[in-house]
Amino acid sequence: MASHREQIAGMVYMVRPANFTANKATLGDNFFQDPDGVSGDPQAKALREFDAFVSLLRENGILVAVAQDTEEPHTPDSIFPNNWFVTNSDGTLSIFRLFAKNRDMESRKPELYDKLLEVYRPVKILDLRPIALETGAYLEGTGSMILDRYNDVAYACRSKRTDEGLFRYFCQERNYEPILFDAVDTDGNPIYHTNVMMTVAEDLAVICADSIPNETEREVVLKKLTDTGHEIVLLSLDQLYAYAGNMLGVKNLLGQRFMVMSRQALLSLTPTQVAQISRKMGIIAPDIKTIETLGGGSARCMMAEIFKHKELNTDYFGAQ
Repeated sequence: MASHREQIAGMVYMVRPANFTANKATLGDNFFQDPDGVSGDPQAKALREFDAFVSLLRENGILVAVAQDTEEPHTPDSIFPNNWFVTNSDGTLSIFRLFAKNRDMESRKPELYDKLLEVYRPVKILDLRPIALETGAYLEGTGSMILDRYNDVAYACRSKRTDEGLFRYFCQERNYEPILFDAVDTDGNPIYHTNVMMTVAEDLAVICADSIPNETEREVVLKKLTDTGHEIVLLSLDQLYAYAGNMLGVKNLLGQRFMVMSRQALLSLTPTQVAQISRKMGIIAPDIKTIETLGGGSARCMMAEIFKHKELNTDYFGAQ
């Protein structure tokens, strides 16, 4: 029986970078990063891309809460806030410990956390950081997990950043059915975050099924998506590397639905795939090539969903 929780948020939280660089601490398992792939000033380029992205969302009527990062302590990946917290329309705020030490400071920065509390007033906080510290395990929010909130299903691929035990604990606490599998890149390396290879909207799912090597696990994932009423857009591994799996469904103040992806991701799609998505939702595609190249993440990683609930500052939901 479905919980009728919202699947698509009407606001996103984003972090404006103060000192954006490639994060050397994450190069060991994020094979999408290219630390030498951008010339010039990465902070200036990332800032232009970030500001243009926010403007594009707002031009389409989507509410964006922007937190300004600080130069110190240096948190080069703070531009990807969806890893350290998850909100829900029942008022629960979940907070996560991050694998890289310089990333784990993000949730502890007052400038970032206070901005979150300004726009999202939690009824309950599920803080997984103590248990993660005790067990030495990690689970990185909606980077690690793709949440089908309406159908109470959570998808996750195993990696250093997605511990099976902690994932199952979260699912038990939040009443999700866990769907766990392995996903690898073209060299057989574990894909570090599930949101690189799939996304789930209300009745549409985008997934690189070819990245799931185990046939049984692959069939389980695809069957669950089909059984929960999702039309499936299948991606190739080449499209995976263009961040085509790193999309997010959002809605604006008028209730119009959009799939947000990077310009690079959009250009990698076939006309048939674009048509599949466009039949369901509009498409918003900012150019964020600097952020993608150095950060190893894309449009979805940059947006943390803020789900409206009865304790929220509802005035904020009427303002940009």
